[in-house]
Amino acid sequence: MSTVSVVIRALNEAEHLPALLEGIAAGTRRPEQVVLVDSGSSDDTVAIAEAHGAKIACIAPEQFSFGRALNLGCSHATGEVLVFVSAHVYPLDEHWLERLVQPFDEGVALSYGRQTGDHRTQFSESQVLRRWFPEDSDDDQRNPFCNNANCAVLRSAWERLRYDETLTGLEDLDWATRAQAAGHRLAYQADAVVVHVHEERFRQTLNRYRREAIAHQRIGSGVYLGVLEAAWLFFGNVARDYIAAVASRCFTTNLLGIPRFRLAQFWGSWTGSRQRGEVDADLKRRFYYPRGLPSRSTWDGTDTSVVDRR
Repeated sequence: MSTVSVVIRALNEAEHLPALLEGIAAGTRRPEQVVLVDSGSSDDTVAIAEAHGAKIACIAPEQFSFGRALNLGCSHATGEVLVFVSAHVYPLDEHWLERLVQPFDEGVALSYGRQTGDHRTQFSESQVLRRWFPEDSDDDQRNPFCNNANCAVLRSAWERLRYDETLTGLEDLDWATRAQAAGHRLAYQADAVVVHVHEERFRQTLNRYRREAIAHQRIGSGVYLGVLEAAWLFFGNVARDYIAAVASRCFTTNLLGIPRFRLAQFWGSWTGSRQRGEVDADLKRRFYYPRGLPSRSTWDGTDTSVVDRR
């Protein structure tokens, strides 16, 4: 059986992190190691992780990118299989990790699991999760879609293919695309389920889709979303969500939330697809730290410090 390290990226996740760490500890397959990559938390995130026996690696906020944080966590991990989870997810049941890593016995290089929401999830986001993460597994997925909120890769594959540290998002899709091009197999495990808690405001959702659209421009060689297409997608998805909400008998409570979420999604995607040139420091700050930078950061781009705390 391969050894497993779980790598968690976190910023001010004291509210959500205990559910994840307790779920990992209660699993039928426990990892040999947990590594938390902290990018400047001002709450009790680090203390909570340390209390659960996690190894702490710290990255300066001004040096953060999703790919750089992952590469840092992987460099401190010792497992033959590297599992990536968001700090604001938690396993749906005790079999999550066991099922997520099972495909590695069958020669795959990447396995990712299903994500669902809970009572805090916006209705439209729950619809997105249902579409992205179906209930049927695929042990030899042909497209490169995956998501690092609930994902695992072989360490040997990561050592040959590091995560792109310059992308503003979609580092998982980029890695999977390159992995498939190198001949590696990908698997989707629908029964390895986590609950993904996204408690975002309108601006945070918009920024998330904007930075992902910017990244998709690079990965997809200039994919562009026109204003008419964005408008068509907005109205089409709102209509579909309203129909689903009526069927679920929750139309009234989601009357305003549905168009609000879809506006943030497609406004962000449209503006991101129009981005040209390099992303400057101010935009990176907006993407990665929408609630404000940690007070000790100057965001001057000169501090490259990375701290390892055991």
